[in-house]
Amino acid sequence: MPENRIVTLLSDFGLSDVYVGVMKGVIAQINPTLTVVDLTHQIPPQSIAVARFNLMNAYPYFPAGTVHVAVVDPGVGSQRRAIALQLNAGFLVGPDNGLFSGVLSQNSVVAAVELTNPKYWRTRTPSTTFHGRDIFAAIGAHLATGVPLEQLGEVIDSSTLVELAIPEPTATATGIAGCIQYVDHFGNLMTNIAAADVRGKTWSVVVSDLIIPASQTYSDRSLGDIVALIGSHGWVEIAVNGGSAQFELQLDLEASVQVVFV
Repeated sequence: MPENRIVTLLSDFGLSDVYVGVMKGVIAQINPTLTVVDLTHQIPPQSIAVARFNLMNAYPYFPAGTVHVAVVDPGVGSQRRAIALQLNAGFLVGPDNGLFSGVLSQNSVVAAVELTNPKYWRTRTPSTTFHGRDIFAAIGAHLATGVPLEQLGEVIDSSTLVELAIPEPTATATGIAGCIQYVDHFGNLMTNIAAADVRGKTWSVVVSDLIIPASQTYSDRSLGDIVALIGSHGWVEIAVNGGSAQFELQLDLEASVQVVFV
């Protein structure tokens, strides 16, 4: 009996064009009984770093065996590799451009292949601009139906996978220096400083000469006030109660922040 795993989709395709629907159509042609979950298709165009963050934070919430198809692919049609990875709890399918490096920072690769077997593509002559349709969606559906990873292409060394250069937080004399790694729909600013680095301490965030004492919830501060707290993603977060921290502070990706311990 074929397996029927979950397939998730993440992309920068947006929702005004048919690209996402076409990928779902390809999946349905292969196995219409698969459960397909949209993580997001609103990644800013070509923003591999934002895609990395979203996939990394979504991955732990799905059952073992889930196939995650992620397509933010500014190098589509070039020499960049198309890959599929098997991890202990699931599979990743997409371009080898660093998109998976967040998940891989927390999970080990069991096996990795370059997708060189056209038998499992939608077509043996894929478009040079839409591998999401012609390769990745089809591969995801075949994997979720039970095709073994090693049948999909040539085995590759996982140490050769592309890593995205994301700034690492560093210790300072008074705390930790970090940066903004993601801005969500609400304008909340997620830093790259993990909850574990501040848990059990008394701390504040310093940004743009502003000192923001740590709180537990958004509503610990008055409406319109800036809040520092541990967000649901597990990172130190800067927010505005009822507003947008990005707008108020005029900060964006990679802007510097500091956590200071008392």
